[in-house]
Amino acid sequence: MDEPATIFFTGTAGAGKTSLVAAFHAWLSSAGYSASVVNLDPGGESTELEPDVDIREWVRLPDVMEEHRLGPNGAQIAAADLIALKVFDVKQALSELRSDYVLVDTPGQVELFAFRESSKAIVDALGGDRSLIAFLFDPALAKSANGFVSLLMLSALVEFRFRLPTVNLLTKTDLLAPGALEEVVGWGADPDRLGDAVESEGPTPDVQLSTGIFRALETIAPMMTLLPTSSRDASGLEPLYRHIQLLFGGGEDLEVSQAPPDEG
Repeated sequence: MDEPATIFFTGTAGAGKTSLVAAFHAWLSSAGYSASVVNLDPGGESTELEPDVDIREWVRLPDVMEEHRLGPNGAQIAAADLIALKVFDVKQALSELRSDYVLVDTPGQVELFAFRESSKAIVDALGGDRSLIAFLFDPALAKSANGFVSLLMLSALVEFRFRLPTVNLLTKTDLLAPGALEEVVGWGADPDRLGDAVESEGPTPDVQLSTGIFRALETIAPMMTLLPTSSRDASGLEPLYRHIQLLFGGGEDLEVSQAPPDEG
């Protein structure tokens, strides 16, 4: 049996990481595949996700705040480094589950996941070669062209940071009107269309900066594809699965022998 495919879900606060992890876990289970969920957020309080491995067993934000006399922000930074010290406990717990997929719910603040040296060690230890970054685009920000570009650049930085394949997911599509959804997805398919939309929102004071951004968009165009998803109605989860299998299995479904036995 191959090592499990590990997907790290990240994005800006409020993008819907936990909800999407829960929905994709349910979709994989209904399709007959085993998936383990890892919570790496020491301050997570959501009740919609029941992780199989929970970093809060070793590192809890309230405990870090009390022990080190830190406020919430300082405690989040300290906790990010403390998690790295427990990563092999997490890895050991995962090895006992023997799943086809590992879904990792990362801390709510993307900078704590992406831009701490300890996070690179965590990703390397948990995922290895069969890893994927799922970067979530919050429609509240992505529905404006300037916001879309900001998220696109942040996604590119995360991919550069971890040097892992990255898929961009537009979340909460059930909250967007059909016309707005088509427009946002269209920006992900066509850099020129996105560039026109940015200009239509108002001229950038610094023309040189504007030109540089558009040149960067052309450079990273292959990364711009955006998969629309919704944790509420489960739309887009099968395309996400197909994308993962294209990367790790050449597009073929997981072998039946690797899926859990049918108990029906």
